[in-house]
Formats: sequence, structure tokens, C-alpha cells
Amino acid sequence: MLKALLWDVDGTLAETERDGHRVAFNLAFAEAGLNWGWTEQHYAELLHVTGGRERILAYMVTRPDAPASQQHKHALARQLHLRKNQHYAALVAEGRILARPGVVALIREAAAAGLVQAIVTTTSRSNVQALLPTLLGPHWAACFSAVLCGEDTERKKPDPEVYTLALQRLGLAPHEALAIEDSTPGAKAAHAAGLPLVLRPSVYFPAQAVPAGLAAVLCTAEDHFDLAQLREWHGRRAHAAGWAGVQRGV
Repeated sequence: MLKALLWDVDGTLAETERDGHRVAFNLAFAEAGLNWGWTEQHYAELLHVTGGRERILAYMVTRPDAPASQQHKHALARQLHLRKNQHYAALVAEGRILARPGVVALIREAAAAGLVQAIVTTTSRSNVQALLPTLLGPHWAACFSAVLCGEDTERKKPDPEVYTLALQRLGLAPHEALAIEDSTPGAKAAHAAGLPLVLRPSVYFPAQAVPAGLAAVLCTAEDHFDLAQLREWHGRRAHAAGWAGVQRGV
């Protein structure tokens, strides 16, 4: 039986990366007096590095004007990431980031139906706290039994740690939940945790880039996206995987 929805954030709830995080990174770079700038294409490549600070550090390897010592690199990355998050929150508050089609209605429908829901992301907690009230209103947290963010884990996606932690906190087996992701790293994390998965590709992670072998139902923004459809998809995965007793409860 489908008991829980586990939601990724960036790219899944909203198209945050291109018009939110990327813009905020560039604002932070300019504010620090750095002649750095990430185009849409360059940022698409950097997204394969999970985590904002990690992304900055990876970029520094290519920059001759980056600090020479690792200590100074890490200090600058922390400073830039903090300012990026502040700029991102301002962009969200300005209404620059909109929910993806069907997301808000589905979260509310699932909450009304009594399904457990959780935020399972490795983005910063401050980014979640900036975005969710804008999408769902000031009482957004009432929809979720757990909110797991980057600060809660040692390893970021594609490592399954955050999903494993979410299942432990919710007291659920993997087959009782459904992960909703947009990206290759997120899909790999959910798959490694044993979770059935709905993959709804985003701007930076188109469907044709999804690696083969992932146990996922692939859908697009144009596909019908409500609780009945998720139950059907979960049941389809249950049948394919042969989970005893699961499909009968869907």
C-alpha cells in the first residue's frame, strides 16, 4: 500500500535552478568582486556536482584567480554560499520561482487523504524555508511529517543517505513510499535506497539523459499528476517488483 510521498525540492517542486540558484550564485560572485559568472549551459554541467558549496569548490579548480590554499578556498566557498542563499531567498520573495504544474494541488490532495509526506532534499534548510511558504503558504510544514535537508546528512545525493534517514524517521519500508524526483543524482539516491520512483524530468535533467537501469516511472509536466495517478504508478512498480501484498492495497 502506498503510505507516503517523499518529495525532492529543487527542480521537482519548482524550476529553481536556472532562474533561482544560478542567478543567486552570480549575484554573490559579483557582490564579492569576483569576475565569475555561470551561464545556463555551464550551470547545467555544474549541477552534476551535488551541493552548492561543493559546486563552488569544483568550479574553483578551473579558476586561476581562486585562493591558493584549501583553507581559503573552503572559507570563500562558505561565504559565497551563504550570500547565494540570501539572494535566493530574495528572488523567491519577489515571486520569481513558481511551482511546477500540479505540485501544489497534489501535496494538498495527499495531505487531505491522510498520506504521510516528507521533504527529502540535500539543499540547504534555508532554501526550503524560503521556498515552501511561497508555494504552500505560512502553514506549509503541516503537510509534512519530516523535513530532511542537507544539514541532516553527511553525504549528498546521489548517495541514498537522506532517503534512508527519511524512511527510518517515518518508520516505513521502502516499498510503502514513493519518491518524486527530477534529476539523475536524485533518482540514483532513491533507487539505491530501494524506493519506487516517479521521475519527472526538469529543465536541466531532460528525460533522454536518464540513465538506463533505474526502477522509475517516467512522466512529464504534461502528464496527469494527481494522487490517483501516483497510486496507479506505485501499483505498477509493485507488480513489476513482486512486492507481496502491496498492489492489493493500492
